[in-house]
Amino acid sequence: MSKERIQKALARQGLGSRRQIEDWIKQGLISLNGKPVEPGQQVETGDVVVHNGRKIIIRDAEQSLPRVIAYHKPEGEVCSRNDPEGRRTIFEKLPGLKHSRWVAVGRLDINTSGLILLTDSGDLANRLMHPSSQLQREYAVRIMGKASPEQLHKLTNGVQLEDGPARFEDIVERSSDDEFEPAESSLNRWYHVVLMEGRNREVRRMWEAVGLKVSRLMRVRYGSVIMGKSHRPGQVRELEANDIRELAALAGIEYAKELRSGTPVKKDYRMGRHKMPASRGRGGSSKTTSGGGKRVTHAKHR
Repeated sequence: MSKERIQKALARQGLGSRRQIEDWIKQGLISLNGKPVEPGQQVETGDVVVHNGRKIIIRDAEQSLPRVIAYHKPEGEVCSRNDPEGRRTIFEKLPGLKHSRWVAVGRLDINTSGLILLTDSGDLANRLMHPSSQLQREYAVRIMGKASPEQLHKLTNGVQLEDGPARFEDIVERSSDDEFEPAESSLNRWYHVVLMEGRNREVRRMWEAVGLKVSRLMRVRYGSVIMGKSHRPGQVRELEANDIRELAALAGIEYAKELRSGTPVKKDYRMGRHKMPASRGRGGSSKTTSGGGKRVTHAKHR
């Protein structure tokens, strides 16, 4: 590994953002090989950084595969590392890391459950979240009532929100979502929807924009990673090397096949494989979804 700026190296290993790290350096909270460090100072493989008493060993980005875990977030947990209101956070149940920390790939609000990915690579997390990567997010949504064809048409062709237009790439209606829970009442309808972005409360706000209320929301897929029925709330599963490479490739990152990830944590289940929906971009139609069921629209977009 050639030398690189300490802010970049530590951000890559998930310690924090480059701006946060620079602030910590200015506050004297970071040392390098036992000595005070300055912003912009360079590090190389094997250097030892200490932040607030925590030791971080600089690793070569080209010699190791990032670790990625899939966590089934229950309702009631927040995605912040520390919550001023004392609510449970997703980080409380994660396996420990010796020389880096877990970085969440996006967020889910407190009332939303389901799949959230975390990695020890800040670079990978940023690429997976960046809008340019266009990674699909799939949600199982329970609606109070039944959507009309006109409402579904609006949702796939675009509704106007406070922060700009939004639309679903695909919608599939299901008579129930028995993969996660049986239908409770004929008054409720389950849909699987696919988004290409992750704005705050976007799924709920889109349904509200057409006059419908979401009574339950669960993310079931992020890119190529699917949350199966056996993945219970609060459980963690670490992705295997091939799954990490597949996910990273969707974000434009290629890892050599001979690279291995770090020591795996205990797996609570083995995530199933299925065909993921093809992205439609600005035209065309999707092939399939994980949820199955009746597709309610095939609208083209211009």
